Amino acid sequence: MTSKKRYKEAYVWVWLPGEVDPVVAGLLARDGKNLVFNYGKSYLARDNKVSLYAPELPLRAGALPLIEGLQMPSCLRDASPDAWGRRVLMYKHTMDKYAGDLDELTCMLESGSNRIGALDFQQSATEYCPRLSESVTLEQLQESTEKVTNGLPLSPELAVVLQHGTAIGGARPKAIIETRDEQYVAKFSLSTDLYSVVKAEYIAMRLAKIIGLDVSSVKLVKAMKKDVLLVERFDRVKGNKGWQRKMMVSALTILELDEMMARYASYEDMAETIRQRFTNPDHTLHELFGRIIFNILCGNTDDHARNHAAFWNGTHLTLTPAYDICPQSRAGNEASQAMKIHGDNNLSQLKVCLASAASYKLTIKQAQEIIDQQLELIKANWDTVCDEAKLPKLERKMLWERQFMNPFAFE
Repeated sequence: MTSKKRYKEAYVWVWLPGEVDPVVAGLLARDGKNLVFNYGKSYLARDNKVSLYAPELPLRAGALPLIEGLQMPSCLRDASPDAWGRRVLMYKHTMDKYAGDLDELTCMLESGSNRIGALDFQQSATEYCPRLSESVTLEQLQESTEKVTNGLPLSPELAVVLQHGTAIGGARPKAIIETRDEQYVAKFSLSTDLYSVVKAEYIAMRLAKIIGLDVSSVKLVKAMKKDVLLVERFDRVKGNKGWQRKMMVSALTILELDEMMARYASYEDMAETIRQRFTNPDHTLHELFGRIIFNILCGNTDDHARNHAAFWNGTHLTLTPAYDICPQSRAGNEASQAMKIHGDNNLSQLKVCLASAASYKLTIKQAQEIIDQQLELIKANWDTVCDEAKLPKLERKMLWERQFMNPFAFE
């Protein structure tokens, strides 16, 4: 049994570029209602130190001031669990009457250590103790997911399995899968799904790669006769001495926002930041424009600023492969994207994208050519990719011109 407690601080550990073991970077501690970070003296003395994210946490001693409007450094919040992970932690807390409140530090310190990016949170500044459960099967993960979703009790064995799903973001159930040479994010089907959400995401991700976008590799497998989507992780690199981790920040962090301010996130603001702080900015601008177009064409309206990210090497940002391209259910035709496209306009229409072409260093003609190429390749490869996913004809008909190629996009 654990006593009820409220954490006051967490030590932030980081995997530096090229390293397979973490070092302590500093301390995140309560300051009233806020969480404030300061680097450790030992970290600042390192020859190979890098800032966790220079625009927010520059390399200097002392408590670092928060960006206006934020209650904690956003680059650290990026490494904390999101909706599903928090739901799992909440479930575990309701099963344990001795557990403390589920605040931000609790989420950081009780979630799994194999989290997105290159950070982890510990109670010790000297001893790193990863919170990892032993190897589990997809079937165990699928079973635990269903039980949590339906509010059913878990066996002690399945309760341990849940730790695999606490370290990553997103609203739908998922977990980390690691083999000797590969790491994946596994996304699970639910008995409450009205259509094959997992297959729809597989189709979108495969089509995105076919049309030339930089996206994570995916594959479909089965667990308990249900579809599971495996998404290859791009924030892990297998080296001779073990797994290296790549530092990342979300677009929400890059835009200096948090969840409460996410509605202000703008693709045009993101494009301006790409011009100033990203590697290979021209190519990156064209890639981002292509992703916006494809999100509209496949019906992914969940393109919020945490669903875009960049690698951080201590000095520059580099756009990560695209992920979480998941067509969303919609009742009618009209829809809007989660981020503003042109000015305050976020309608899911290609004409809105064309109006913003200059932000991506594209002429209207070049932007239209990108749209035309995507339309051609989506139509040409639709049946082939649906065959790969073994999607029944009826479900193809349900997705086409509802999520994929909805007429509203062309108005």
